[in-house]
Amino acid sequence: MLKLKTAVVLAPFALLSPAVCFADVDTSAWLCESCPFESGYRGDVEAGAIYVSDDAARFGNATGLDEEGAYANLEGDGSYAKDGYRLDWSLDNLGLDSRALQISGGLQGKFGFDIAYKEMPYRLFDSTQTIYDSVGSNSLTLPGGWVPASSTSGFTALESSLHPQNIGSDRQIFDLGGHWFATERLRVFADFQRQNRDGYKISSGASFTQATLLPRWFDYETDQIDAGAQYATDTANFGLAYHGSFFTNNNNSVRWETPFLSAPGADVLQKSVAPSNDFHQILLNGMLRTSAWDTVLAFSIANGRGEQNEAFLPYTINPNITAGALPVASLDAQVDTSNYALTISSRPFPKGRVHFSYRYDDRNNKTLQSDWNRVIVDIIDAGAEQNTPYSFERSKLGLSGDLTVWKDIVVSGGYEHKVLNRDYQEVAEQTTDAGWGQVRWSPLNWLELRAKGGTEERDIDRYNETVAADLGQNPLMRKYNLAYRFRAYGELTVSVAPSTSNWSLGLTTMLADDAYDKSQLGMRSGDEFRATADLSFKISDNASAYLMIGQEEMEAQQSGSELSASADWSAINTDTFNHYGIGARWKPADGKFDFRFDYNRGDGETKINIDSQSGGASALPDLQSTLDSVRIEGGYRFTERLYGTLDLRMERFELSNWALVGPDTLPTILTLGAQPYDYDLWAIGVGIRYGFGGEKPALN
Repeated sequence: MLKLKTAVVLAPFALLSPAVCFADVDTSAWLCESCPFESGYRGDVEAGAIYVSDDAARFGNATGLDEEGAYANLEGDGSYAKDGYRLDWSLDNLGLDSRALQISGGLQGKFGFDIAYKEMPYRLFDSTQTIYDSVGSNSLTLPGGWVPASSTSGFTALESSLHPQNIGSDRQIFDLGGHWFATERLRVFADFQRQNRDGYKISSGASFTQATLLPRWFDYETDQIDAGAQYATDTANFGLAYHGSFFTNNNNSVRWETPFLSAPGADVLQKSVAPSNDFHQILLNGMLRTSAWDTVLAFSIANGRGEQNEAFLPYTINPNITAGALPVASLDAQVDTSNYALTISSRPFPKGRVHFSYRYDDRNNKTLQSDWNRVIVDIIDAGAEQNTPYSFERSKLGLSGDLTVWKDIVVSGGYEHKVLNRDYQEVAEQTTDAGWGQVRWSPLNWLELRAKGGTEERDIDRYNETVAADLGQNPLMRKYNLAYRFRAYGELTVSVAPSTSNWSLGLTTMLADDAYDKSQLGMRSGDEFRATADLSFKISDNASAYLMIGQEEMEAQQSGSELSASADWSAINTDTFNHYGIGARWKPADGKFDFRFDYNRGDGETKINIDSQSGGASALPDLQSTLDSVRIEGGYRFTERLYGTLDLRMERFELSNWALVGPDTLPTILTLGAQPYDYDLWAIGVGIRYGFGGEKPALN
């Protein structure tokens, strides 16, 4: 098949010797693969069924295949084009909770539109249980006959009161957008998106020394608007846009009856959750290209404001506590944001290019401070304190470049300087300096080696121990994100792809070391190692195979104090992850059959070793997970327009997690009894796809 660009390359030779180039050449079979002048209609529609062998929340996450049984399914896509007008449509998984529909169209160079609807299921646990009635409202009540106790072992009605309650949610997204070319260079656009998300989360309900995990129902709604205009010339473009986000929480509080014995008046508790809020932003951006040193300049300026003014709940609903009136009925919160960015990329000489970047971000929290009374777990009136309007300023300056020092050797390097200023935190100013270098060597056209390394130092002006003490922290403690850190890393990549062979190989290894040398308590060090290998092999013109292996290991060491003094205990966390994959694809030359096989295995292990002066050396139980996944896909063409599909998936997942325990395993915490994932299932899908209009459809 001869592409159009091939003919363009041959055209100059035709001027010199037309007899040589065009004598006895049959052009009837030549095809322009890039021509956009499609006309008429075409479409594919597939109807099928899927059967899942067992219930498994994790397997159904994002797919909707979380329950045993059969699912009908319908999907397809198509298009219609005529006289420059075009209409495209697609349907995906209409029989599942992960369904999606999209319609787009317009007139090339004049206008266009998009309409889309999508559902996204999120499945976390299907093994959870609760004692509460009225689940699905913002008021959780205990079952009749419930007998409170000081510990879970005293809940005599626990077993008879438990009933299943899955944890998960569903998200629906509707999107409507369009654009219009007012002139050849001016484009106007607008997009509206609405997201609805509802379901159940696990929420904690504290009652002084006891706690209850609650199946909290939530109902979120988010509207997002983007609109603006873009103007483009041959050497520049500019845009002005508006972004608006409007979040509404239709269930902004939760009230529950505590199952434990409680202080007088504290048998019913209440807390607020995420408040409704709005955000508005105006954005101006642009790009300018000049022939001087092949320079490209780009910038963006954005200013926004976030607001939140939800009515407050009372300090407490305990009638025995008199906390006084709220200083204001609502927060009337306001946060202004500013974001500025500038990049310049230039080639001052043929073999070198430099890149400069600068970015500034400011979050100015203008929320007023007030004196508030603290009522701890609806029992203790702890006196007054002020709310803290956190703000920050962040800037980043970067300079990088690359230089071809020899025909097959390219040297690159870069430097970054970052400054972060915070309000009301232990560290007021934090600076980070980072540098890196890289060498890329291609001694042969089928071999490339790349070595990269660098260092990064994060420094602080000083750690304000007074702020830490006011927060009830050990003055020697250093939070990992606020502490001094020195990081060094290196990476090596090898790519081998001989043009005369049927195989290619890629190897990558990375090593990084983090040192928190100035911290006595907190994170002390961290190491990371990663290695991967990818091998692909072409068996024949119609068959190929691949193999991949990867390993990652991370180790972190921290120190702490039991007596609020110097370090008297330490812990080492070691995380190890392995991944293996193998697969093959076969598609005979006649195009009637298509087969694909993929097998993936992943396993992870976390070890936590502890050494303390009071308890000596000990270890927590290992956290382990193993996933085996097999997928076989195939298709067979019965006629030019009719073919069948087969999709077989087998998956086994085992998880060992000591943090997931039964409802009454812990004496002072009533849990929902979520069990570690442990399933072994298969799912099979069959379908018939029919193509209409246009040319015969191709196998997927």
